[in-house]
Amino acid sequence: MLAYTIKRTFQSFVVLLVVGLVAFSMFRFVGDPVDNMLGQERTDADIERLRGQLGLDQPFPVQYLKFLQGAVQGNFGVSYRQGRAVSGIIAERLPATLELAAVSAVLAIVFGFFLGVFTAIRRDGWAANTIMTLSLVGVSLPTFLIGILLIYLFSVELNWLPSFGRGDVVDLGWWRTGFLTASGLKAIILPAITLGLYQMTLIMRLVRSEMLEVLRQDYIRFARARGLKEKTVNFRHALKNTLIPVITVTGLQLGSIIAFAIITETVFQWPGVGLLFINSIQFVDIPIMAAYLMLISVMFVAINLVVDLLYFSIDPRLHAGSSEINN
Repeated sequence: MLAYTIKRTFQSFVVLLVVGLVAFSMFRFVGDPVDNMLGQERTDADIERLRGQLGLDQPFPVQYLKFLQGAVQGNFGVSYRQGRAVSGIIAERLPATLELAAVSAVLAIVFGFFLGVFTAIRRDGWAANTIMTLSLVGVSLPTFLIGILLIYLFSVELNWLPSFGRGDVVDLGWWRTGFLTASGLKAIILPAITLGLYQMTLIMRLVRSEMLEVLRQDYIRFARARGLKEKTVNFRHALKNTLIPVITVTGLQLGSIIAFAIITETVFQWPGVGLLFINSIQFVDIPIMAAYLMLISVMFVAINLVVDLLYFSIDPRLHAGSSEINN
């Protein structure tokens, strides 16, 4: 287990280095931030002076090494647009994104597992067929269109929920939360449903497929032949063996919830890091763009690492294979 953990940790570190290099390289082609920071009457001297202040006059390897050194310390430089520390700007926006991702993940996992098990056990019932038909909506429609439809129905027509913004928030130290206000709870409902709907339908279909496959196994028939209750067979034997492949996909979906919150935040004008990234693209704010991609990469790599370790712990076949290799 220790050797496997060290190996996966080293691989994760290499992935982060590669992602940082690719992201930092791509942003060199987005545009020159000096053009947006200086007016039309700028002179060559003004351009050279600002490029020197920003460190853009240095060779690319030097800029990249300085970026990595600062990133390790949590220092991503100064925003070209706002003139403030990038780490402080992200710290202000990060709670909004994490709260939205957390609510979406809970909705996706809880309803995905429940509906997946239900449609597998009651696969011939009308309710299961109806759920599977409706789930095609979550799989087929793009996220932004789902958000627009929800806004039209619940905000424009019914006027039940707000269509944009985060609502009132409460400061808990550096963390600003909307969970403690009524308007904050209302504001997060539509974005959370929009963001979590695709993941929920994907988890539901995966759980259903794996559950049906497990229910066809011989040991399930043997358990029923022994006279065990159907509830015990479904939840103690079938569901337990369904979790192994589901955990991997679910972990990846949790990472995608954070990464693809950028679309939902844009539709609902949710003040998170995803919307910050979109605005930074318009102003060629390279430090914020690089910091955002590094942050998302760290989250993705960390989630994948945790999923791999859980998978290694749950599946006994991996233990056997690791022992054979070591021997």
